[in-house]
Parts: sequence; C-alpha cells; structure tokens
Amino acid sequence: MSAASPALRRGPGLRVRLTLVATGLVAVVAVVMVWLGWMLVGEVAAGVPQLPPDTPVTVDGVRVPAGELADALGKSARTEVLRVGSIAFAMVVIAAALVSWVLVRRVLRPLHEVTAAARRLSAESLDARIGLTGPRDEVAELAATFDAMLDRLQAAFDAQRRFVANASHELRTPLAVLRTEVDVTLADPGADVAELRRMAEVIREATRRAEHLVAGLLLLARTEAADAVPTEPVDLAETVPIALDAVRAEARDRGLKIRTDLASARVAGDAALLGRITGNLVENGVRHNVDGGWLTLRTGVEDGHAVLAVASSGPVVSPETVAELFEPFRRGAGRTGTGTGLGLSIVRAVAHAHGGRASAEPVEGGGLAVTVTLPLDSRRSD
Repeated sequence: MSAASPALRRGPGLRVRLTLVATGLVAVVAVVMVWLGWMLVGEVAAGVPQLPPDTPVTVDGVRVPAGELADALGKSARTEVLRVGSIAFAMVVIAAALVSWVLVRRVLRPLHEVTAAARRLSAESLDARIGLTGPRDEVAELAATFDAMLDRLQAAFDAQRRFVANASHELRTPLAVLRTEVDVTLADPGADVAELRRMAEVIREATRRAEHLVAGLLLLARTEAADAVPTEPVDLAETVPIALDAVRAEARDRGLKIRTDLASARVAGDAALLGRITGNLVENGVRHNVDGGWLTLRTGVEDGHAVLAVASSGPVVSPETVAELFEPFRRGAGRTGTGTGLGLSIVRAVAHAHGGRASAEPVEGGGLAVTVTLPLDSRRSD
C-alpha cells in the first residue's frame, strides 16, 4: 500500500457529520433540561410546609406519615419528570436528527452542484457555469468564485490555443524554407559552389529567424508564468543607450532621426527583462519605420510612476487594431513581417510581471507611440 493511501480513505460524508453534530448538540441540551427539571421539582417538593404528625396524608394511593410528605412528593415528582423527560428526550432527538438531515441536504445542495460542475469540466467544456441563484451566503460566494475561476481558465485556454496555432504557423514558415531550399538544391545535379553558398545563406537566415522566434516564445512563456521577479534597482534611462547601440547601424542606413529625452526613472525588477522592454520597443521603432523617418525615446517620472515612452514614424495604424498589436504574432496593416511578432507581447508581459502596464496609440500621419508605466522603486533616494 502506498504512503498516499490513508489520504484516500473515505469517511462519513459532510451531511452525516453535520447531522450528527446538530443532533448531538440537541441531545446534550435536552439532557440538561431534563436534569434541571428533575432538580427543580425536588427543590419544590422540599419546600412543602410541614404538617402535624397525626395528619392523614395519601400520596398516589399510599398512606404516608405527615413527616415524610416532602420526601414522598419529591420522589414521586422526580420519577414522573424522568418518565416524561425520557419520552420527550427521545422525540426531540429523533426530530432534531430528521430536521438536521433535511436542512443540511438543502444547505449542501450548492456544494454538490459545484462538485458536479467540476467533474464535468474538460478543456472542451470550460464554458459550463454553476450560475447559483439565491441568497448571497458563503456557498453562493463559493459558487461565484468558482465561476470566476472558470472564466479565467477559459480565457487562458483560449489564449493558449491561439498561441499554439500561431506559433505553429510561424515556425512552419522557416522550416518550409529550409526544406524547399535543400530539396531544390539536391534536385539540381549541376549545382555549383555559388548555388550551394546561396542555399547556405538562405538556410542561415531561416535558421536565425527560427532561433529568434523560439527565444521569444521561451521569454514570453517564462515571463507570463513567473510568480515573482527579482527586485534589483534599475534605471530605465540607463537601458536606452544599450538598446540604441544594437540598432544604430540599421537606423543610420535607413536615415532615421533619433531624439532622446532621458530623465532618471528608477524601478525595482529584473534588469534583463526591463532591458528587453526597451530593446523590443526600439527594435520595433526601427524595423517598422520608413526610410528617413524619426524615432523618439523618453524616460522620466509622471504621476508617481516611472515612464518609458517610445514613438516612431511608420505606416498608418488603425486605432481599432492597436490593442491587437500586443497579442502574439499580430501585426498591424502595413507593418513588415521581418520580426517574430512577439515584441509587443513580451513588452506587455514584462510590464505586467513588474506591476505595470503597456499601452499604445497611433501617431498622426503614421507610426505608433508605446508607453510603459511601472511602479517606482520604493527604495529610491529623493
């Protein structure tokens, strides 16, 4: 027998236990009441006035000396109390058991509905809800909490399905390129060194894209699953130069004008993840820009929060599609497909993991402005 077996042993149900507890309490009260009645009638009988010794007295058809009247009355009254009390005790206990059994069943009915709903659940039936109606008691609160949990689970499963489908589609593209290039080259018996080098370059680019995609997926999954992040002090202003160095050559080749307005914005968190926020926003601002366009970066403190704002020129983005840009593999109309489609998703996930938020809005004339707001480091010096 395994060590976990004792935990699986089934004892009396909650209904049985609650009924026994309620019946036991009533029985104890009934016993106390009978005892009190027995004591009371004895005290009353003891208080009977004394009669002259020669006074004839009959108790229950039996002649009793007048001096023993009080004792005889007390004994008779106590015997009657015990007889009647025993009958009443049995009736009260039986009635309490029946009433408790019925009432407990009604009280526990919502719990059985919660249990039945949980047993019916699967990944395909997460739309089931208890929808308990009635007074807002503890059981109704439990049912409402269970329904809210199902709402979150359904949203998580739906997001997971979309994520897996999109990831499968995105990974299929570089893999298809790899296979096509290899098949075409192998099918050409006259392929020379130049053709092989061209194939190698295509394969290298497809491999690089797949590598970046997998790295982005892992980062996004790790960030969304993290219960807590490190709380080392990080100044958002210091992450900007590092991010700009990584894209400076591409920005120069495309003739982009970069403007910065950097003020200290100290937060507490994971330096690598916070740096990834700035890096992704800068990369998006360069990659989805237009030749000769502009890119602005601003950090500082606003309304008691640290702010990182990145805006850039680019294709026109519809206000209705801005929210979709934060979903994995979503790109707005006119935005290029050279990236993994995970940049803004990672930005939002990292911001949420640090207790902040990320928002975006279109730039008039074309482009996108993204603002990340994070809590200030409570340990910062004024």
